Amino acid sequence: MPAARESLLDAAYASLARRPWAAVRMVDVAMAAGVSRQTLYNEFGSKEGLARALVRREADGYLAGVERALGGHGDVRERLTATAEWMTVAARDNVLVRAMLTGCWSERLPAPTLSAVPSSSAVPAQRRADGPLPSPGDFVQIVRDRAVAALAGSGAFRAESGELARSCETVVRLALSCVAAPPGEGGIPELVRGALHRQLA
Repeated sequence: MPAARESLLDAAYASLARRPWAAVRMVDVAMAAGVSRQTLYNEFGSKEGLARALVRREADGYLAGVERALGGHGDVRERLTATAEWMTVAARDNVLVRAMLTGCWSERLPAPTLSAVPSSSAVPAQRRADGPLPSPGDFVQIVRDRAVAALAGSGAFRAESGELARSCETVVRLALSCVAAPPGEGGIPELVRGALHRQLA
């Protein structure tokens, strides 16, 4: 039931704006999604399963945005700048993305364990959600590696892969610092261009 699953995840996410996760009731999530409570339990198994699925969906959405930014037009600097901007906007607009990237989970949010949990779910999406969830360090590595893969073939960039990997990691870590302390005048583009000036010259 992919449509019901998405509706339930949407309802669970919307409920975070109104109350802390500990006060979110499964029956209310099911009612807001317009499905039975049994459907909710069939999809997720438990409230912890719902939390894991919600975090997995938001992580996947964040990484899809990274892919779009990396696949955009322009040279390496422009695409890395777009990626850094996406990272900070996603973290600003989505409390779960911010928590995943920083590791700072407030008491208002679900905070599932990052390690895999035993899964007996018949739902493939839930079995995936019950697998390991990315840590902040994992996100740095994932985004860096995706950036290297997307940019290595850029005609305008001729450098060894180690140099490209260092440049990509610099941008990822710079963007994460902007999540914690938003930049002032000039914003992220100026910071990224300044950081990459020597590396990608």
